[in-house]
Amino acid sequence: MQVTPKIIAGPCSAESREQVLSTAKQLASGRIDFFRSGIWKPRTRPGAFEGAGNVALDWMLEARDKYGLKICTEVANPEHVEAVLKKGFDMVWVGARSTANPFTVQEISESLKGVDIPVMIKNPTNPDLKLWIGAVERFQNNGIRDISVIHRGFSVYEKQRYRNNPNWQIALDLKKELPNMPLLCDPSHISGRRHLIFDISQKAMDLHYDGLMIETHCNPDKALTDSKQQISPKELFELLEKLKLRSRGEFMDDQLREFRLELNEIDRNLIDLLKKRMDISEQIGSYKKDLNRIIFQKSIWEKAFMDNVNNALDVNLSEEFASQLFKLIHQESIVKQSKIFLNPDEED
Repeated sequence: MQVTPKIIAGPCSAESREQVLSTAKQLASGRIDFFRSGIWKPRTRPGAFEGAGNVALDWMLEARDKYGLKICTEVANPEHVEAVLKKGFDMVWVGARSTANPFTVQEISESLKGVDIPVMIKNPTNPDLKLWIGAVERFQNNGIRDISVIHRGFSVYEKQRYRNNPNWQIALDLKKELPNMPLLCDPSHISGRRHLIFDISQKAMDLHYDGLMIETHCNPDKALTDSKQQISPKELFELLEKLKLRSRGEFMDDQLREFRLELNEIDRNLIDLLKKRMDISEQIGSYKKDLNRIIFQKSIWEKAFMDNVNNALDVNLSEEFASQLFKLIHQESIVKQSKIFLNPDEED
């Protein structure tokens, strides 16, 4: 059975009334469940645009009234919660920086005590499953029942392909711990670049996530925050049209193909590494010949052999497998070096 994913879309931050209404109008022409925008923006360093603040609350209300969109925003302290509740927002979310701080989560959850409003909780910036689950539990302890979680990836010091490491396993482990908890993906923050958003979104659908939160701006290149990871409403609808909602069987077939391709690549790398190792063995053989040393040096071999077996045990490879592997490698090295000793015409 295929379930239509929940779609939350809107700009990273509310920059102006015109920008909010223009984006909302374009999004209203397609199927989205919630219109999102950041009203207060927690920036890494001071001086960057930190959101329009309370004035943007009315822009969001106007977007809801004009285009029939449910609205949501991020709350990071009790003052934000009070302002949003007074305006009657339809949903709120807790950002990654807030989730990382149990004191902040406790304050926000207590400020929502007794309020019937859906709450979404993003994963903490650091890859800590217990911290994420703990945030959920703090809201549950304060009577909040309509809770979902958002996987937005985890911060890393050295940026690689993605802005935030997806570390899918943590999100899947959370789903195991909380099987009835709706799990959404934020491909915008994971990818950090718009051309990667589709692949992340498709991966989330393949893993049977319940929805997507995608940053969408009427003019992404001119956005005041996170311009590289935002897409236009037109691009959003094209992305959603391309998404494949696969059955479990189809997903498993795709996963098997991916695993086999990955194994093939690893095998090629192993062959390349073995070739490099044998090249070095031949160089050692040439040195031994020049120095008139014997090929097999028992004490050196035994130490290297035991070191390799112990290293293999440290990563849960069996002793039998490691022993056979390194004996075979050593045997081939002896063969390579013996050929050098037996070939008097070989150049140094």
